[in-house]
Amino acid sequence: MTDRPDGFTRCAWARTPLSIAYHDREWGVPHHEDRALFELLVLEGAQAGLSWETILKKRERYREVFDGFDPQRVARYGEDKLAELLADPGIVRHRRKILSAVENAQAFLRVQAEWGSFDAYLWGFCGVSPRVHAWRTLAEVPARSPEGDALSRDLSGRGFHFVGPTICYAFLQAVGVVNDHTIDCFRHPSHGGDGGVR
Repeated sequence: MTDRPDGFTRCAWARTPLSIAYHDREWGVPHHEDRALFELLVLEGAQAGLSWETILKKRERYREVFDGFDPQRVARYGEDKLAELLADPGIVRHRRKILSAVENAQAFLRVQAEWGSFDAYLWGFCGVSPRVHAWRTLAEVPARSPEGDALSRDLSGRGFHFVGPTICYAFLQAVGVVNDHTIDCFRHPSHGGDGGVR
């Protein structure tokens, strides 16, 4: 836990202005808008092997060059667009990660066609309400879980890439399927954290 001058106690990983804003406004908040879900799925995959702080610093540029994370537009990216993205220093220039964003957009559209929305798929797959945990410290929070493992297997079977168990669990935390704020954090429901954006 980290006590801040503003009087709030937060999860220990929220230390910089970027991570504090993300922690306070987004992390663990139930997300139901498909474009936001696609954005976080792409960004979690881009993070593999890097820090989340690195991704947060590049997030606005990602939004610019990935057309606001519109999966229909990203699904149509060809070699010229891939070359443009690989040359952009404002994002993670890793060919497989960039290509996976395009392939994942295509898979995302297939899920939307089958389920009506990715939101319906995700929350139908994982449960209709967030799972709220009661971790005391950051060290107790797992890197993966049975639900993350199951989501990873299902997404992989649907043609998604960079969706390993650890990435999928981080995604579930990010979009609020799982609430892993530690119990002393002001965002934990025991302190009145309502899961809404501050």
